[in-house]
Formats: sequence, structure tokens, C-alpha cells
Amino acid sequence: MKAVTWHGVGDIRLEEVADPEIKDPTDAVVRITTSAICGTDLHFARGTMPGLRPGIVLGHEAVGEVVEVGPGVRNLTPGDRVIVPSTIACGYCSYCRAGYFAQCDNANPGGKRAGTAFFGGPEAAGGFDGLQAEYARVPFAHVGLVGIPQEVSEEQAIMLSDIWPTAWFGARLAEVSPGDTVAVFGCGPVGQFAVLSAHLQGAARVIAVDGLEDRLAMAKAQHAEVVNFNAEDPVAAIIEMTGGVGVDRVIDAVGVDAERPAEGPATEQADQQADQFDQERRQVAPDSDPGWAPGDAPTQAARWAVQAVAKAGTIGVVGVYPQTVTSFPFGEAMMKNLTVKAGNCHHRRYIPELLRLVDNGTVDPAQLLTRHEPLTDVLDAYRQFQDRDPGWLKVALNV
Repeated sequence: MKAVTWHGVGDIRLEEVADPEIKDPTDAVVRITTSAICGTDLHFARGTMPGLRPGIVLGHEAVGEVVEVGPGVRNLTPGDRVIVPSTIACGYCSYCRAGYFAQCDNANPGGKRAGTAFFGGPEAAGGFDGLQAEYARVPFAHVGLVGIPQEVSEEQAIMLSDIWPTAWFGARLAEVSPGDTVAVFGCGPVGQFAVLSAHLQGAARVIAVDGLEDRLAMAKAQHAEVVNFNAEDPVAAIIEMTGGVGVDRVIDAVGVDAERPAEGPATEQADQQADQFDQERRQVAPDSDPGWAPGDAPTQAARWAVQAVAKAGTIGVVGVYPQTVTSFPFGEAMMKNLTVKAGNCHHRRYIPELLRLVDNGTVDPAQLLTRHEPLTDVLDAYRQFQDRDPGWLKVALNV
């Protein structure tokens, strides 16, 4: 079968690989009909998240059709249309039963303390082959796969595999409540859904921060108040917009691949923070490729979040930070009595809830899907998405 594979930093290929097979009783093989490119995939391409084995199939977002199930899968039949959640979970350990599917005790081969297992990720995440392929093996399919109602389209369903549940989870982490003023840092795919999720969870005001006008325009179309960090200091703007108080909640939808601000009030601070981060990274992983140019600020969004939130406010972090990130402004956060929550999304917990919002017509998530590309054009799609070209906000791969 054809699949998108990783062979090193900047070396992504579309090539023939072996077809997946049933290995365990609760496995299923799914024919992928639509996959997608996520910002997390760019971490691997750039080298900001190390630890991938050469030849691994990339991708952790997909919908498809079940073609084969193991004897332990009693709730699915070949031909069923399904969403494949990005994270993998057994469904029966104490964490899964409490809704913490991303911390399943059994999914990660690294053991109970290894943390999140997900498709197309590094060895620390289980090393599972991903979903940018014609077929995929899905472990614990009886729990992981979610059936798609007939009324829900493929374009709508693909947005529920990862990015909308992740954004919804980010708003939950930030403890968004009715009447809150919420800042969303990053207006990429997850950031756009974070704007939507904050509104749906009761926010009175949502302030969206980014440096790209097309992404800010999309956030503004969702009635967010927008701030371009290339035109003004975003923290100063937020403080002014909130009467000197700051926002109640922040959702960090950026993570380590923060874009460097243009020359202006935030640039010198970003450079200093990037230098500090690079020194710390080299202490933790001296031989790793940082994946960013000198002058970038990998933790800029997290620092702006701490500065922009009001005293006793809450920050929810769903932007990806790898284990090489060891720097965070704890002193300022402590002085302001902030609550900071971070983590990988418990997709299987939230997908059914969000699927109902789509099925009953409350939300059409496909409106945020901006490109459809065939799998055969995936390498060009990666380049366009990496360059943040206008119109390449969220890319679906039609398999």
C-alpha cells in the first residue's frame, strides 16, 4: 500500500509499505478514505519532536471503513464507517474508565508510566504506524473506533479525529465558564476550533492572537476579537482591551513551533527567550536537531499566556511541547496564583459528544477545512502547510 513515511528531519516520502495485519484479538484493519496533516506532523518534519524510527508511517487523523476485525471486536462489522481517534486506549484500565484515555495504562508498549500512545508518533508514544496511508491497523478497535452516523459527511468527520476534540479539551483545561473572557494564542486549525469551543462553552469574549492575517480573518469570522502580534505587543493589547485586568482564561494552541514575531516590541524579548531555551535544550539533548532557526522563540506563546491572564486565572495548554522543553515562567505564574493545566487530549471521551453536535446540525466543522489534496500530492501539501501559505489552514488528504 502507499503511505507517507518519515526517514529523518526534512525527509518525508510517499512510498510502498507492507499492508497492515491483525495482530491482537481487539485489532481492526481500516481502509483509510480521508486523512489529514496536523501541526504535530510538522514537529516531526522539522525535528522539534525527536525520537521517530526511520520508516514509520506518519499521521494521526483519519476516517475510513472497517475491512477486517479481530475475534475480540464484537461491536464492529466490515463496511462500518468510522472515525479513528488520534490517541490509543484500552478502555478497561482505571485511567480509561475515569475518562483519561490519553493516559491509558495498557496502550503504550513502554509501560504504565510511559504516557500517551498515539498514531504516527515517536517511540515514546508507542511507535505505532500512522494514518496517512491506504490502510491502518487500529489496536483496541472495539473502544477506539467511533461509528459515523449516516448524516455526517466525511469532511465533517475528519475534523473530529483530533483537532476539534483537542481544542474542546483545551477549553476544558482552561476551565472556560459562562461570562469569561478568553484569549486563544494561535489561530491554526486547533486555535480556530478553540475559538469555537470557547464560545460553545459560554465565553462572553474571545480574543484570538496570531501573526497571519488570513488566520485572524477566519477567527474574526467566528466573532473573535483579533490581535496581530506582528503589528502590536499582544500582551499590552490584551491588557488594554480588558481594562487593565487581563483575560480570565487562556488556551495555548501554539506549542513549541511558535512563529517568531516580526521586528517590533516583542522581538528582543523573543530572542532572549529563544537563547535561554536553546541552552537548556542542549543540556537535556545535546545531539538533537533543534528544528528552528536562531531568533525563534519556542516558548513564546506560553510566556505570553502567563503575562496576559488575570490574577487567579487559568491556562489550558494543548499546543505541543516536547520533553526537551524545560523552561516556563513559574515564578510569575506563582505570584499571580495561576492554574496551569496541560496535556494530550482524551479523544475517545469527547468525540461522541462533539459528533452529536454535528449530527444535530449545531456545528458544521467542515467549514474550517480549507484544502482537499490527493494522497499522491502529499509532499507538496506538507510544503504548503509548513510555509503557512494562505488557504492552507487545514489540509485533508483524500485516499
